[in-house]
Amino acid sequence: MTKKVSKKQTKLGRKIGTGAERAGVIADLFRSFPSKKYTIKNLAAAIGSSDREGRQFAREVVDTLIHQGMVEEVMDGKYRLRANLNRETYEGVVDMLASGSMYVTVEGLDHDVFITSRHAAHALHGDRVKLIITRTGKGGVPEGEILEVLQRTDRNYVGVVELSPGFAFVKVDSRKVPVDIFVPLKEGHPYKNGQKVLVHITEWPETMKSPRGEILDVFGQSGDNNAEMHAILAEFDLPYKFDEEVEKAAEAIPDRITEQDYKERRDFRSVTTFTIDPADAKDFDDALSIRPLGEGKWEVGVHIADVTHYVTEGSVVDTEGENRATSVYLVDRTVPMLPEHLSNGLCSLRPNEEKLCFSAVFELDGEAQVSRQWFGRTVILSDRRFTYAEAQEIIEGKNQTDPLRDEVLALNALARKLRAERFRHGSISFEREEAKFELDENGKPLGVYFKEQKESNQLIEEFMLLANRKVAEFIGKKRGPGANAERTFVYRVHDKPNSDKLARFSSFITRFGYKFQAQEGKAIAREMNRLMDQIKGKSEENVISTLAVRTMAKATYTTDNIGHYGLAFDYYTHFTSPIRRYPDMMVHRLLARYLAGGASADKEYYERLCEHSSDMEVRAAEAERASVKYKMVEFMLDKLGQTFDGHISGITDWGIYVELNDTHIEGMVALREMNDDFYTFDENSYCVTGNRTGRTFTLGDEVQIRVLRADLARKQLDFELVASYDFDTHEATPLGTADPQANQNPAEVYSTRGRSGGKPGKGSRRTEKGGKGKKSRGKRK
Repeated sequence: MTKKVSKKQTKLGRKIGTGAERAGVIADLFRSFPSKKYTIKNLAAAIGSSDREGRQFAREVVDTLIHQGMVEEVMDGKYRLRANLNRETYEGVVDMLASGSMYVTVEGLDHDVFITSRHAAHALHGDRVKLIITRTGKGGVPEGEILEVLQRTDRNYVGVVELSPGFAFVKVDSRKVPVDIFVPLKEGHPYKNGQKVLVHITEWPETMKSPRGEILDVFGQSGDNNAEMHAILAEFDLPYKFDEEVEKAAEAIPDRITEQDYKERRDFRSVTTFTIDPADAKDFDDALSIRPLGEGKWEVGVHIADVTHYVTEGSVVDTEGENRATSVYLVDRTVPMLPEHLSNGLCSLRPNEEKLCFSAVFELDGEAQVSRQWFGRTVILSDRRFTYAEAQEIIEGKNQTDPLRDEVLALNALARKLRAERFRHGSISFEREEAKFELDENGKPLGVYFKEQKESNQLIEEFMLLANRKVAEFIGKKRGPGANAERTFVYRVHDKPNSDKLARFSSFITRFGYKFQAQEGKAIAREMNRLMDQIKGKSEENVISTLAVRTMAKATYTTDNIGHYGLAFDYYTHFTSPIRRYPDMMVHRLLARYLAGGASADKEYYERLCEHSSDMEVRAAEAERASVKYKMVEFMLDKLGQTFDGHISGITDWGIYVELNDTHIEGMVALREMNDDFYTFDENSYCVTGNRTGRTFTLGDEVQIRVLRADLARKQLDFELVASYDFDTHEATPLGTADPQANQNPAEVYSTRGRSGGKPGKGSRRTEKGGKGKKSRGKRK
């Protein structure tokens, strides 16, 4: 009896006659779709014979192709074209997207390679992988397939426990891990539903849908403030506590100042000295001394805690400081670089306590010109601890009776002149209001206030800048032929702005009626300062100043000096905060070495430390922003459905970011939820435009939003656009949602993009199909 076949099989069967023809079809399938995996059943169906005889024929063909080296078995019962068959393999590092697809950064390639989730071979964010390029997609973007995970990332993840009998899943907070982690549990385990935990992925077998992991630490119940703050630190792989060994080593450091210490140091104990810090500061790492020299001249000492006197190079405490590289400032706490015994005790320049310092001492005339300078180790005795507010009262004349009034006013007069001179030479002033949260005893945000920089802040800033600049000049500046040969040093450098970004910025501000005509050199700084003065107090001040900052390069640490563009200094370093920055400790050690006549230090060694410090600085800043975002979302939890005025602060191809005027809290309006039209993103113009209506939304536009959702776990606020305001008349235009299908792209371009946690306004980080991202898939710079 003949087996009945389907119409599809019959059609295929008519096309495929002889055995050789059918074998050719199977071979062509492998060649045409090199990344696709086939089962014997798939191949039998392709030649129109899904019965047992057809499957047997397909198996014989596959065995032959395997023997010939053309096909390989990649998993039990699945076959594909051999990966190395006439195709070059590459190695790179995975950058995961929220959808499970990814980009792989391959050194030497001009483009990152796009990989869909089905071709990811269970690779995760940060893994080093082997891959092949299978085709070229839109815009010349290479697409490929991962063949093998060469090295798993060793990072840990933060998530929330969901318990089941005998096992748990950890739902990871990070968008970079789009799968839950399976954790086997033993009977009597201590975990509870909803706990925030730290988890490590141990393996991801081919046969499992989820990676297997183990829980390393429990932070507490999800939503608890301490648990969430510790989780944020862990998310960015930052420490949230000191090991007992480090604490004990710090406690063992003696605090006694010896007679030898006094002999080796310049004594400033009899000179008027004080600190000026925030009211809630616990560590005071800098102090100023001042005394008149006659004839309108002043001696000003910038005294910095001598941390390296107590923390010896290579010690347990030093290694910990080197690894951390910086203190971390979350919204409700400081996580110090050094144990509190040092940061808040031994090295804190508290009043009425003798303290060891490393100092920069300057002789200045009435115009704040430096005629003499001295660098070395000192001992001081601070007379007073001022808060910024207390010093400001003296400056504003509200306190006429303070015993140190004359000294504060004299320092402020000098600081004003230093500041004016700095701006004359091209230093750029970016002053953006900084939002701070008023928190209750449990860390719950009760309100938002804005931190204002006043003259007392600027007073301290100018003398710290002076010390940093002069120390860098002393080491780096050559003073004649053959003199002062180049010596390895740690510089804080800032490159000139990118010309393309500057051109886009210049174009953007014209919509507000401003002009920016400079293109290079110090003229840029002059134009930027002029613009900052013009926008002061205007509604567009925040958006323009924010975008201006983004046109600038990022400051970093390096042993190769290129100067500091933003400050207009040819030489600059960080000398003034060794309690909270490891580069400052490096600078102290190098300065001491060269003052003692030592040879140049190992450049390669210090460059590695500079790179690490720069990386950790970025990571700490990201953690700080994450903590602020968390508090923003927490503050808005009881405001769902309420409307607020704001302005567009960022635009990407997945959404419009809106910053609320009253609080500077930021949320996102998803383009896929703007149902009145289909909107497309123009990165060069910072705008999205409706295809049907032509309605345009651009950076800086005044809008009204309604709060839709507040997701604490994702630290994400979702807004809905309610109205836009006319730029000239400020009249509100309500926004309708008449056509629910209007914004549905047939190609579903928004369905797989997910949502970025990146800083808004920078353009797309990456899109999965088409469009340019911040990390370009085009030519690398």
